[in-house]
Amino acid sequence: MDGIDQGLTPELLLQGYASGIFPMAEGRDDPEIFWVEPRRRGIIPLDGFHISRSLARTLRRDLFTITTDRDFDAVVEGCAARDETWINGPIRALYSALHASGHAHSLEVYDGDRLAGGVYGVTLGAAFFGESMFSRRRDASKVALAYLVDRLRRGGFMLFDTQFITPHLASLGAQEIPRSRYLTLLGAALDQPAQFNLPGPMPSGQELVQRNTHTS
Repeated sequence: MDGIDQGLTPELLLQGYASGIFPMAEGRDDPEIFWVEPRRRGIIPLDGFHISRSLARTLRRDLFTITTDRDFDAVVEGCAARDETWINGPIRALYSALHASGHAHSLEVYDGDRLAGGVYGVTLGAAFFGESMFSRRRDASKVALAYLVDRLRRGGFMLFDTQFITPHLASLGAQEIPRSRYLTLLGAALDQPAQFNLPGPMPSGQELVQRNTHTS
């Protein structure tokens, strides 16, 4: 990891993503930010997202209301509200600025009026860089990822970068690939257009399950 000049701007941050690196902090109260470039990178192939039987049942019940970019800052706050987090104040400010410029997006999962979960990330070309997600109710983060993958597919995205891989992500179809392979996929995605915010109503859970069955 290499240190970042604390004069980091949103524009320089985007240049970092385009080069295959991303920022992190050691903790909430540590003001220093570092560039990270893993030797092996986590991705979710957009045609390989796994919806288990239990998740399919949850989706079909439409227990949650799904929105995008409704409350970006609240999603980042939810992701940072852990005992240990890499999201410090400067990072939160940078992503808020990227959201204002249209380069960062959130997907929210509401249980009634309560924000039950969500995920946020950065977009460049046809690449989506997933930054973090959180859940305050069972399956809320899995539902968020299912809706996110569906949106990325329909919006023409080619790469869903999860940065690292966890057992949770692996159970949903995430894979770990060498850095060289990742950079090849990234280069191809950066040259293509994609759209995160799509016209029309949010699909039902049943529609999501059916489309996933046809594409995976």
